[in-house]
Amino acid sequence: MSTEPWLLQVDQLRVRFGEREVVHGVSFALRSGERLALVGESGSGKTITALSLLGLAQGAAVEGRADFASSRGDVDLLSLPERQLRGLRGQDIAMVFQEPMTALNPLFTIGKQIAEVLEEKQGLSPAESAQAAIELIAETGIDDPARRARAYPHQLSGGQRQRAMIAMALACAPKLLLADEPTTALDVSVRQQILDLLSDLQRRKGMAVLLITHDLHLVRKFADRVAVMEQGLIVEQGAVADVFAAPEHAYTRQLLESAPVRDVDALPPDAAVVLEARNLRVDYRVPRPGVAGWFAGNTFTAVQSAGFQVRRGETVGVVGESGSGKSSLALAALGLIPFSGEVRVGGQAWAGRSAANLPLRKQVQVVFQDPFSSLSPRLTVEELVGEGLDVHMPGLPADQRRARVEQALDSVGMGEAQFAGILERYPHQFSGGQRQRLAIARALVLEPAMLVLDEPTSALDVTMAQQVLRLLQALQRQRGLAFLLITHDVAVIRAMAHHVLVMQAGVIVEAGAIEVVMQRPSHPYTASLLAASA
Repeated sequence: MSTEPWLLQVDQLRVRFGEREVVHGVSFALRSGERLALVGESGSGKTITALSLLGLAQGAAVEGRADFASSRGDVDLLSLPERQLRGLRGQDIAMVFQEPMTALNPLFTIGKQIAEVLEEKQGLSPAESAQAAIELIAETGIDDPARRARAYPHQLSGGQRQRAMIAMALACAPKLLLADEPTTALDVSVRQQILDLLSDLQRRKGMAVLLITHDLHLVRKFADRVAVMEQGLIVEQGAVADVFAAPEHAYTRQLLESAPVRDVDALPPDAAVVLEARNLRVDYRVPRPGVAGWFAGNTFTAVQSAGFQVRRGETVGVVGESGSGKSSLALAALGLIPFSGEVRVGGQAWAGRSAANLPLRKQVQVVFQDPFSSLSPRLTVEELVGEGLDVHMPGLPADQRRARVEQALDSVGMGEAQFAGILERYPHQFSGGQRQRLAIARALVLEPAMLVLDEPTSALDVTMAQQVLRLLQALQRQRGLAFLLITHDVAVIRAMAHHVLVMQAGVIVEAGAIEVVMQRPSHPYTASLLAASA
C-alpha cells in the first residue's frame, strides 16, 4: 500500500450534455507518483471524464468534486473559475492527446510550440525558452534535437510527433499527466518506445499519470491500478494484477477476453492464385534542397524486389513498422501508384491506362484504416455502398442496384432488420465499428475476388476490433475471399494470416507460413517485433 499523499480525489463526477448524462457519479483517487489507467470502450465516458477535470469538455454541465493538491494549495477543479483553471493547465496538470497531428499547430515549428508554453507559464525570455525547448526535445529521445526543433509537425514521424507532444506536456514539470490513448496510432515497436519513455519520465520526475486507454496490453505493462468504465460508470477498480487475475464484473471479463481469436480454414493445396507480384519496386521522387531541386530530384525506394502470391481463400499478412513500405506495397497491388516489376490479378497485369484496368479494379477492392475519413459524410449509406456499381455497372436498373446494396449490407450485419431506414442514414450516425462494416459492404457490393485490408481494426477498440475480425473471417469462409492484410498489430496477424511477409526499410526480410514465422523467426527484426508485442 502506497504511503504517498493523495494528489487527486474525484467524487461523484457527473457530466451532462443538454438532457443527456454521459458520466454517472464517477469516483476515483490518484496518489502522487502513481499510475492509474481508466479503461473502457469508445463511448464509455473515459475521455470526457479526463477533459472535464481540466474544464475542456465544451458545452458540458459538470457536477461533483475533484480535489487536487496543486502547487498553490488544495483546490476543487470543478468549481474553479476559468482564469484560475487556465493557470493550472500545463503548470500542474498537463495532457497528451491521442493524435498529435491534430493537437499540434501545423503552422508553427515544434520548438516554437514548446517555447510558447515556457514563455506563457514560466515567464522565460524568447531565447531562454527556445534553448529550454531543445533540451526538452532531447530529453524525450528525439535525435538531433536542435534540428528537430525547427521542423514542422508534418516533417516528423508519428513517434516523433508523440514525443514532441510529451515534451510540451512536461515543459512545466506537472504534478499530474493525463495521457489520452498516447500510443494507439503508433506501430508496435514505436508504441513500446513511447511506453518506456513515459515510464522513465514518470519515475524520474515523480509525477502521477492518469492513462486513458482501451489497450489492456498497455495497462498490464504500465499501470499500478485500473478503473474500468462502462456507459459512464466505473464498474470495477483495483490493483492491475488483482483485476486482471480475478475480474469481478462481467464487462471487465468481456474486455479481457476480447483478444483476436484465430478462426480460419486451412488452405486447399490447389487454391487458385488471385494476385501475384514479381520483383516489385516502388520509387518516389524526392526534391533536392536548394536551387538544384528546381531541376532534378533524388529517388527514395519504398519497396524493392518484393515477390509474393495471394491465393483464393488465403490471407497474406504484411507486418512492419511505420515507414517499412507495407502501405506502398498495398497501393502497388491495387494499381494505384507507379511501380516497376509485375503485379498480376487473375493472371492479368495492371495496365498503364485507366480504362484497361477497370475489370481488374472490380476484382480487387480496398478497406481503409479509418472509415470516418474514407466514407464521404455527404452521401447516404445507399449512395456510399452503391458507388462502385455506378462505375462498374452503370446500366444496372435501380431496383437491382438497391437489391445488391441491401444484400451487401445484410452480409455485414447492417441490414434493414438491424437498422431501420439505414439506406437513408449518413456515416456520422454510426459507431466506429459500424462504419467499418459499411466500408466492408462498400467493397463487397462488386463481389470481388480479393480485399486489401489496410489496418482494418487499428482505429477500433478491442471489442469492436474483435467483431470486425470475426466478420472478415466469416466472409472469407463463405465467399472464398483472398485478403492482403496490412497491419502493425502482431495479434491481428496471428488471428487472420495463413502466410506472413515481414517488411523493414522497403525489403521483405522474412516470409513464410504463419506458424513458422511466429514461432521460429529467422530474422532479428521479426524477433524484435514479436518481443515488443509480447
